Amino acid sequence: MNLENNQNLNLKTSDGIAKNPTISLIVVALLWLLFAGNLIYLILNFFKMPNWSYGDFLKINGFTILIWTTVTFFSAIVSTYAKTYLTGFKYYAKFMLLCLAFTASVMLLVMSNHIVILLFSWLIMGVFMSQLIGIDKKWGEAREAAKFTLKYFLTGTFFLTIGLLLIAFKSDEFTITGLAVSVIDLPPYITMIAAFCVIAAAIVQSAIYPFHRWLLSAMTSPTPASALMHAGFVNGAGILLALFATLLFTSDTLTILFAIGGFTAIIAQFTKLLQVNVKQKLACSTIAQMGFMIMQCGLGFFNAAVAHLILHGFYKAYLFLSSGEEIAQTTPEKNELLKIKPLQALVVLIFGTLGAYLFIIWTGKELAMNSSVFLTLVVAITVGQATYNIVKEQSLSAIQKIVIPAILFVVGIGIYALMYNGVTILMADMPMTNQPMPLSWVQIIFGFIFLIGFFVMKLRVYKKIPWLYVKLLNLSQPAKKSVLMFKSK
Repeated sequence: MNLENNQNLNLKTSDGIAKNPTISLIVVALLWLLFAGNLIYLILNFFKMPNWSYGDFLKINGFTILIWTTVTFFSAIVSTYAKTYLTGFKYYAKFMLLCLAFTASVMLLVMSNHIVILLFSWLIMGVFMSQLIGIDKKWGEAREAAKFTLKYFLTGTFFLTIGLLLIAFKSDEFTITGLAVSVIDLPPYITMIAAFCVIAAAIVQSAIYPFHRWLLSAMTSPTPASALMHAGFVNGAGILLALFATLLFTSDTLTILFAIGGFTAIIAQFTKLLQVNVKQKLACSTIAQMGFMIMQCGLGFFNAAVAHLILHGFYKAYLFLSSGEEIAQTTPEKNELLKIKPLQALVVLIFGTLGAYLFIIWTGKELAMNSSVFLTLVVAITVGQATYNIVKEQSLSAIQKIVIPAILFVVGIGIYALMYNGVTILMADMPMTNQPMPLSWVQIIFGFIFLIGFFVMKLRVYKKIPWLYVKLLNLSQPAKKSVLMFKSK
């Protein structure tokens, strides 16, 4: 399955033991201490989170502590897993140090208040991740993947630098908090250019089409690095867009963001179904989830996007760290076509509607005709799809097919609502991060396209259209030099 086909992962040092085991123990302990400290502080100060700043350079608020808690948890989990998984790996100590450095760069990013510090942290975050991807420099494919991904990260940094410096020099304001206020008074053409640059930086890092190939090419990295990449690094776009929400509203570019994210979510779901490699499946899944996150930002719900990136981080870290076991226990299965009886369809419809209504109640949303309709629609589709998977299960009785969905959806939607409301509280001091957009014809038309794409995917219609199948398959291929180019010589 090519889950971990790097033959050098098994290379050991001359005495058969990884170098500097003390370093790894210190890194793991430090990350767990950081997580514990952040979590305790977050719990104790949840409803009275202080807003601290160090001049114009650094700031710490509820959002900062939230992201710190999240990223330190993922890094602690990944480093703990790597302590066993990478035992004997020649670059084990280097991996652990890079993991710590990457975590520190994300922490610096979210506490930055000066654009120079933010740009620096955005840059080194990409550099550290490219080093993790190509950690084994003697492996040709990994080396090429590292160079390939670094080009994308540098491109994203370039766009972000141009956008931020443009509005900074035009407004004579170099702090993020100051720019959030001053962009309102800037000329439309300035805010438009700057917004496009910020969007470009975000979609490059989140591997949104057409910048998706770097993520598909990064599978040469050890599984712990992949988990950290998919759970933390690609989610950086949600953080960046939330920081500059005012710029996106002022420039009126949210609809563009919505369309980019929506198309990516649909296409990536298609390409995921074509993959036979576990890591490539997970990569396509991540691209789809990042598309949905960008789509939420385009709807004006940056708080929902942040809640989504946190939940996605938990989910994707688990999938990567358990992928080896999944391969061992998986047997080939024939894909079943979507078949549903009238009574089953009624149950799916009822539970989908009730799930959406429960989502509206618990997240405090009203039945207003604005962009929140799309979030509710996605919840209804998710609940309906999960209900279908349960009602078609022949091993369950009729009563179980009614009770099990009810329990699962109350718990699932309850957890999401709790996360959503908690994130909203912690982001309350950030301007325009929870601002529903009026419904537009573009959004309505795309809503229908999204629904059509969903059913085309479920019905597997694309398999009956050869040119579309080939196009999607080619679209989901990594850079050629990152796949078996050197080993074939």
